[in-house]
Amino acid sequence: MQIIAAPSVPAIGSMAPDFTLSSTSGASVTLSSFRGQQHVLLAFFPFAFTRVCTAEVCAFGDDYGQFAEQGVAVLPISTDAVPSLKAFKEQSHTSVDLLSDFKRQASAAFGVLDTDGFFAKRAYVLIDKAGTVRWTHVEQSLGDRRDNAELLAEIARLQ
Repeated sequence: MQIIAAPSVPAIGSMAPDFTLSSTSGASVTLSSFRGQQHVLLAFFPFAFTRVCTAEVCAFGDDYGQFAEQGVAVLPISTDAVPSLKAFKEQSHTSVDLLSDFKRQASAAFGVLDTDGFFAKRAYVLIDKAGTVRWTHVEQSLGDRRDNAELLAEIARLQ
């Protein structure tokens, strides 16, 4: 029996794996389309409609201007289907578009797929304009999340 190791989070300094995901705006979003344009913060979250995920997504909406001022596109990603994410976005009254990784390809490529529960772990990947991974963090507990102040501090190091 051959044991295949689960992919790990991309190493700092490596190129970020590319993906194209559907968003709550109705458009597809391709990670590589940001190259040369903006830094990107991928924010994988486990489940729509849960307390911590709601707080996190709402905080991204509240602080959207601060991320934009730093030249960063925030891409919250969940394995929930687009219709669920649209309802979640509406219920949470957030302006941030959410991406659906329903097929789990991006979560797997970034090494954050919980293979037992088949959902994305809460994780953050900061990618610079060149498409290079510059910072990562995977939460040990689903109930934990990084504060936007910490994320913005990591972003400030890119400048």
